[in-house]
Amino acid sequence: MRGQWFVDGTWLPLEEDESDLIELEHLERFRGQPMQDTFDPDAVPAAVDSKDAIQSLKLSRSHVDWHSVDEVYLYSDATTSKIARTVTQKLGFSKASSSGTRLHRGYVEEASLEDKPPQTTHLVFVVHGIGQKMDQMRIIKNTAMLRDAARKMEEKHFSDRDSEHVEFLPVEWRSRLTLDGDTVDSITPDKVRGLRDMLNSSAMDIMYYTSPLYRDEITRGLTQEMNRLYSLFCSRNPQFEEKGKVSIVSHSLGCVITFDIMTGWDPVRFYLQEGLQAKEMEACRMSCEERRLLEELYRTRLERTCAWVLAGEFFFPPCLSSPFRYQVENFFCMGSPLAVFLALRGIRPGNDGTQDHILPKSICQRLFNIFHPTDPVAYRLEPLILKHYSNIAPVQIHWCNTLSPTPYDQIRPTFINPVKEATSDTESNPSPSTSPVMARRHYGESITNLGKASILGAASIGKGIGGILFSRFSRSTSQPSGVESGAAEGENQPSEAQTCVSPSASAIMDTSLELERRVDFELREGLVESRYWSAVTSHTSYWCSLDVALFLLTFMYQQDDVAEPSTQSPESL
Repeated sequence: MRGQWFVDGTWLPLEEDESDLIELEHLERFRGQPMQDTFDPDAVPAAVDSKDAIQSLKLSRSHVDWHSVDEVYLYSDATTSKIARTVTQKLGFSKASSSGTRLHRGYVEEASLEDKPPQTTHLVFVVHGIGQKMDQMRIIKNTAMLRDAARKMEEKHFSDRDSEHVEFLPVEWRSRLTLDGDTVDSITPDKVRGLRDMLNSSAMDIMYYTSPLYRDEITRGLTQEMNRLYSLFCSRNPQFEEKGKVSIVSHSLGCVITFDIMTGWDPVRFYLQEGLQAKEMEACRMSCEERRLLEELYRTRLERTCAWVLAGEFFFPPCLSSPFRYQVENFFCMGSPLAVFLALRGIRPGNDGTQDHILPKSICQRLFNIFHPTDPVAYRLEPLILKHYSNIAPVQIHWCNTLSPTPYDQIRPTFINPVKEATSDTESNPSPSTSPVMARRHYGESITNLGKASILGAASIGKGIGGILFSRFSRSTSQPSGVESGAAEGENQPSEAQTCVSPSASAIMDTSLELERRVDFELREGLVESRYWSAVTSHTSYWCSLDVALFLLTFMYQQDDVAEPSTQSPESL
């Protein structure tokens, strides 16, 4: 960060636009005049008075007075500040001492070549989801929170990596889009207008993206913005393009949009494929020549398709490539509904245990699905790769203060419920597109810090910590965990996670196959946390979580140090 004019005491830089105006005025009046050689922060400045000002500059909400080349003061022009200045000056105080803020041209410490930060070795694009239209600065603020959390974790856990640096850049794609213009606003009724405008600026983004009319505009806008940012960054950091790595952190709907851009999924191609399948079923009534021509047409159209669905599985032709100008190393999804979109597109579990079933490594080296257990928007991805993983718990994300945590790729799969023998033909397995019921585990930081504060605040006005603990104890002892987590009535699911499996597990499904790399990673719930309040706050609270920040850095800083995945099966536990 560069600065010219700084505030005395805090040494924070002034805003760039005001700093530039002050610098131009200073040079015009004092160019060529020497300043003092050294600055003593403990020195007491000489008393100055408003009549001693030899130069003044009016800004939008303040003004600056120069008393000498080294004595520069900033004054607020707010009404309250003017009144306070008048009163204090009548009492005998000087203008500068009563309401002035001294400014310094240059920083308090000398700069040196050794002070420069390490070169950026890993660039992370942060993509927002819905609601950005309501607050265009939101993704910038969220990225700043994520960056601050990452800096704290860097200092604590990666202080020895002085030659590496991870930089987070926000990608604000929504405000650049025109979409429907004023059409939706024109058809919106006036009653409860505030609520309707909020929905139009947030949930409407989902409808825009599922619309064939506006979907291309959204994907094209996000692609252009990410490529523009990458080119701009490389122009200012030429060495990065050759050696740097790029990851993407997407939130909510942004995960779906980013995924579709990388894989080239297009609903038009999907429906075209569906039509070709229908024609193929009629081929049995065609002549040999007609069948041959149909197969040729079928093959030609498939070759032009980047990604498509056929017989319930994803197929990627060899020509598939990402429209981004860089190779994506990691794709981190936070609070992602991607699994629901894929399930509704016909994606069903495969049998190879690799992420290529969903996202080929040629496009992205590794896929991560990060979610809070009570996030109502997030869904699991692993059961769409291997079906029996609906009964295997997601990997628990380590608490940021955990001492000597087990490397993530060395954590063994754990069954949620023992696999029982099939007693009837009607018995079914958990849905592959939903997160299974899990026992609550209380380890360290909760992502919903706001939820904690709200619960403690409620205690102070009568609810009481005793009532919370009693209600929690009542739920955990008298109510089936399936009911608490929204499971259908009649399901008899144990509330404790099981780490064993019935000897007859193979009677239902083959659990010997294991994922090459784990995809689902779940944050731990806090000890003092209401699940209902957490369901409201958890979806937007990933940004400030130290656990999430440490998780991201772990896989970016230690990418080459991660142990190879074990080939041990869950049955051997």
